[in-house]
Amino acid sequence: MAAPQKPLQSTGLDSRLRDAGLFVQQAVRTFRATGAVAPSSRALGHALARFVDEREKPDAPLAIMEAGAGTGAVSRVIAQHMREGDTIDMVESNPEFAGRLADQLATAPDLNPIADSATVHQMLVTDLGTDRSYDVIISGLPFANFTAEEVREILEYYFTVLRPGGHLSLFGYLYTKQIKAVVAPREDYLRQARSSWVVEEWVNRYGIGTERVMANLPPAWIQHLRRPEE
Repeated sequence: MAAPQKPLQSTGLDSRLRDAGLFVQQAVRTFRATGAVAPSSRALGHALARFVDEREKPDAPLAIMEAGAGTGAVSRVIAQHMREGDTIDMVESNPEFAGRLADQLATAPDLNPIADSATVHQMLVTDLGTDRSYDVIISGLPFANFTAEEVREILEYYFTVLRPGGHLSLFGYLYTKQIKAVVAPREDYLRQARSSWVVEEWVNRYGIGTERVMANLPPAWIQHLRRPEE
């Protein structure tokens, strides 16, 4: 009599494929809030996690926020850069994404090591409150899909909870404004243009560096900002 077969264990690749499938499904249903057609690449994640590595106080733990965590594509990369004592709040308004991310913290090999240091918040980032502060904020929110007023409210919130000397890294996609200028209705193009002007205003005041990540779908830009010391 043949021995019963053991159930196959889920691998990291299996998990990422399921996440990608869920991401595409939700992107089709809620594109304004998702803002992309595929999870962020590992190359983009490493670039966004720059200031989790570059610490002004190497021995001090960091408080990190990831806004718009999705299904955890960037979270997995951030986890590789975190050190003992670091904590991270993962904020995601989409309940399907947030539920998946919470499950992955408990089971995924590349997220489980930070399970005790991570909290998933299923809410809008501006609803998180101001009774907390962060050394590093990594934002994956699709500002190009938001109104200028929404973008300003979020950036003001970031700089309220970001500690003096702390860093904010945010990203968007290359060439979207040019493409919308050709194919999108005029009001959509103007909304994105106004939103981008707000981002440019903050970059002009607080920006410390820009990166391009071509190894992403679609190719992305990153802006790194720093809140001045008080």
